[in-house]
Amino acid sequence: MTEEVKLFGTWLSVFNRRIEVALKLKGVQFEYIEENLSNKSPALLKYNPVHKKIPVLVHNGKPVAESLVILEYIDETWKHNPILPTDPYEKAMARFWAKYIDDKLWPALTKVWVSKGEEQKGVIDEIQKQLKTLESELKEKKFFGGESLGFVDIAANVIVWLVVAQEALGMEILTEEKFPVLHGWHQRLVDDAVFKECMPPRDRQLSFVKVRFGSSTPSK
Repeated sequence: MTEEVKLFGTWLSVFNRRIEVALKLKGVQFEYIEENLSNKSPALLKYNPVHKKIPVLVHNGKPVAESLVILEYIDETWKHNPILPTDPYEKAMARFWAKYIDDKLWPALTKVWVSKGEEQKGVIDEIQKQLKTLESELKEKKFFGGESLGFVDIAANVIVWLVVAQEALGMEILTEEKFPVLHGWHQRLVDDAVFKECMPPRDRQLSFVKVRFGSSTPSK
């Protein structure tokens, strides 16, 4: 039976990138459908009527929404090259840290670019506190998942977006001096062949951030 796999997403979305990376790690062939979120397609609204958001994975006509849920679905459907640990405790911890990234780090990242002055400094302090927590979890490991990309590494690709955004806006949040462990992890992630294949052109990302958030006041 021929499998039909479709992914609805947008080029800039870090959540969409999670799914692309996972599918490519698994060697799963898929059709990518670029969405215009200001004019959502009838197909997207059909497949994700609850949240009406991307990403949405459609496997043999059945839709799955929410990026962390989709990642687990991919891992359970295509068993080879697992991205989640098999040990129940380690699997629970991977889920914990991925949720930490989505619940704590990502909201602060989306807020820092549109805040100013003292409020922005407070948000930066909060982000750096969260980055220190993640750095403590990473310790001396090559990746959060060990020797190769895993569930938490894929979820943590939001940090790649942070590095691009801070460069575009002249800010210093995650630097090698302050976060040597995370900085090394970030470099290994962006150098990974599969991850690199899924990344949009850097100049396009930089240009987008400058246009969208360029009025923010740089803070150090």
